[in-house]
Amino acid sequence: MNEQARAFLRGPIAARTWASFGYLLISAPLALVGFCFTVTFLAAGTFLAITFLGLPLIGLTVLAGRWFGRLHRALGRSLVGIQVGNPPPFRRNPGLLGWLGAALSDGPGWRALSYLIVKFVLAIGGAFGAVVLWSWAALAFTYPVWWQGFDPTNVDSRGVVHHSGIQFGDYFIETWPRALLVSAAGLVAIFLVPWPVRAVVALDGVMMRWLLGPTSRGERVRELERSRARAVEDSAAALRRIERDLHDGTQARLVALAMSLGQARETSDPERVRELVGSAHDNAKDAIAELRDMVRGIHPPVLDQGLEAALATLAARSAVPVELHASVPRRPSPAIETIMYFCVAELLTNVVRHSGAQHAVVRVHEHGGRLRAEVSDDGHGGARIGAGTGLSGLDERVRTMDGMLTVDSPPGGPTTITVELPVRS
Repeated sequence: MNEQARAFLRGPIAARTWASFGYLLISAPLALVGFCFTVTFLAAGTFLAITFLGLPLIGLTVLAGRWFGRLHRALGRSLVGIQVGNPPPFRRNPGLLGWLGAALSDGPGWRALSYLIVKFVLAIGGAFGAVVLWSWAALAFTYPVWWQGFDPTNVDSRGVVHHSGIQFGDYFIETWPRALLVSAAGLVAIFLVPWPVRAVVALDGVMMRWLLGPTSRGERVRELERSRARAVEDSAAALRRIERDLHDGTQARLVALAMSLGQARETSDPERVRELVGSAHDNAKDAIAELRDMVRGIHPPVLDQGLEAALATLAARSAVPVELHASVPRRPSPAIETIMYFCVAELLTNVVRHSGAQHAVVRVHEHGGRLRAEVSDDGHGGARIGAGTGLSGLDERVRTMDGMLTVDSPPGGPTTITVELPVRS
């Protein structure tokens, strides 16, 4: 017996079926209240629009729609597992007129009111239909029992009395074969009824996502806001790191250099002067090396030759043999080049430190206005975002540029991590 057949036979006793039925019964009165509220207060606000009370009343009704939407989302999530994200929060403008304008133009609020109207038809019709279908299925299945136990009677058009509880015109179910046939039909109906009930709840979930959840534009705005916040935090962290490196490293060496030269200027001992100048020379070389490393961490000079040359340098320096396939016919913007370079560098570092791989492959190409890099290795796998290998930081950095990072790393390997970025930032 396949899975579909087992699901059909489990339908009448499945927890999902009864959760859906309970959801319809519970949401029906809530839908009635929401519908009456929406119609009453919108009509009142429209009627009073000629006064100073009308528009504020409509604005309050729109904001109250948000509250009803939150209630329906919570009910759907708790009873039938409908997962719907929250819409963007209401953003009021300064002043009474600013608040009124923001309320009247609040898209999520108006969509919530639309949902309350649609929900009324869906919930009332669904609940009524579910009760009727379940009742008729149960009555038909148990017909032989109550037909004999209660001896119901009906009269046909000629006045003849029939001992039947079910009739179709002048056709009466009053014999055992007919009663058993009705019972069999009721049994089939019991297995069929769960599916229209689930279908109504599924349709409700679709409407809830369309009208109560965030729109694609809203999600895009929220993602851009999160990306901007991460970019600001990354920039602040980078500035703090540069300041700390300059203070603790380069600045200290330059101070030591100045002190050595100052002492050399004031001493008359040639041997001591030679020693101080040598110390100053060493400090100068160390300061130059630290500044070079710092600059390389901000913008690698090798990127001036292009991304392919920079990646070839990374592959040549890797402790694990790296096979590079790079084809970037048109040069990306400098910000994209830099982020892609650091992403590949971090991924190759992870290969060396964490994967136990013997070989790695880097493929970089452009397609459809997107720059795509794949870093694969034959290690033991198990890599995932948030596992402490720096992938979370890479994911955040990539998202700030409207990019995407995906990880395919089953236990035992192999691992393939893909970074996608727009060619132009």
